[in-house]
Amino acid sequence: MFLSEALDQTVKKLKAHAANFVTLLNLSLGGFAIVSVLHNQPHQALLFIFIAALTDRFDGMVARRLNVESDLGKQLDSMSDIVSFGVAPAVLMYYAALQSLGVVGAFFMIFYIGCGAYRLARFNITENAGYFTGLPITAAGCLVTLSYLAIPHVPAGIILTTMTLMSLLMVSPFTIKKV
Repeated sequence: MFLSEALDQTVKKLKAHAANFVTLLNLSLGGFAIVSVLHNQPHQALLFIFIAALTDRFDGMVARRLNVESDLGKQLDSMSDIVSFGVAPAVLMYYAALQSLGVVGAFFMIFYIGCGAYRLARFNITENAGYFTGLPITAAGCLVTLSYLAIPHVPAGIILTTMTLMSLLMVSPFTIKKV
């Protein structure tokens, strides 16, 4: 009887935190992307960011499927997203293209991160009945990261423009229906 109850409690706790584990995987991948850039491995960082996007997609699905959505999970997801789709893509693009622009490149790297943080904070305090306000940071981060592939073919100003556009789209008031 005691063993059965202990097993039941363990299964319930694992179920309750399954989505959070997936979210923390997203966060870890973003952290690994940043470390990869610091170790002069930007291609590896690109891969980590795109894998983080997959895990970001799955954490919400796991939470809904197991019926374990929570305010903690929502906050943890946003904190993970700012690392994986805010800081990691910004650091990657600064390293690969924007540092050649000096203070201007550093400013727009920070501007992108700030807009992403603002967008996530706004998302967390508003009711979102089936739509997003502004471009989701995951989409912006993936588009910025994807633009890394264009660096050999375009000037740094184009990368700067792309990051600025993504920044402004994240904080804009337009709405996008959730899929």
